[in-house]
Amino acid sequence: MNKKTLKQTIFFNVFRAVTIIVVIFLVYLIWTFVQNGIGVINWTFLTDIPRQGMTAGGIFPAIVGTIYITLGTMAVALPIGIAAAIYLVEYAGQNRIVGLVNTAITNLAGVPSIVFGLFGFGLFVVFFRFGTSIIAGTLTMSLVVLPIIISASREALVSVPKGFREGSLALGATRWQTVWHNTLPYGIPEMLTGSILALARAAGETAPLILTAAFFYSPSLPQSPFDGTMTLATHIYYVLTQSPNPALARPVAYGTALVLIAIVMSLNAVAIVFRTRHRRKRNW
Repeated sequence: MNKKTLKQTIFFNVFRAVTIIVVIFLVYLIWTFVQNGIGVINWTFLTDIPRQGMTAGGIFPAIVGTIYITLGTMAVALPIGIAAAIYLVEYAGQNRIVGLVNTAITNLAGVPSIVFGLFGFGLFVVFFRFGTSIIAGTLTMSLVVLPIIISASREALVSVPKGFREGSLALGATRWQTVWHNTLPYGIPEMLTGSILALARAAGETAPLILTAAFFYSPSLPQSPFDGTMTLATHIYYVLTQSPNPALARPVAYGTALVLIAIVMSLNAVAIVFRTRHRRKRNW
């Protein structure tokens, strides 16, 4: 075995070992939540309101609040993020300013969400006087996921072969016609996949929503975007830190976490299926 083959074998085995460790950890993590939380999950748990200091009842307001925040974030961040990526790739050209903007977007994608939460609290809750509300939480979460959506959409558009654009422009199509009929159909699967994964992150965020949208307890569903709400992630935090009876609250927290994991994994599964189906169509 020569030196190059030996290095390849060593690195392959290291990567395989790391992958196995990650899978084992993931399986153990999921099993821990299933083992501790599956006992409390039933129809009442999914459709009732919390009772007895969060130690009984259900999590229906938190499920609805999570859906509201996620859908609102998608409605705000998705069109803005995709439009920004189209402009940066197709219209802005390549210069120093565009390079700085791209670098800033990449850096913003790595900023801790609590920083966005503080910014959203100061801007939407205090300055615009939205208060603790769904709209304040939605706009704040849109800021959290917007850099991720822009980065994913930008990379998807950059990966489109230049021949698609050049051929369309050579036939007399306008820049927008080229983008709409040639570039977007090829890049949209990766764009939406990255966007759905970003929305899955939004569904599981805690810190920004504690500051802008989430209540400790709400016996009823929000009636307007200017009402506050419960969410699954913040409910877990409040149950584990504020409940007067931690022993009774702990199974509720595990059950809530299991429901949240199911929602996040469902969004990830949708992204994977969507990407796979559209890649097959594109390869045809």
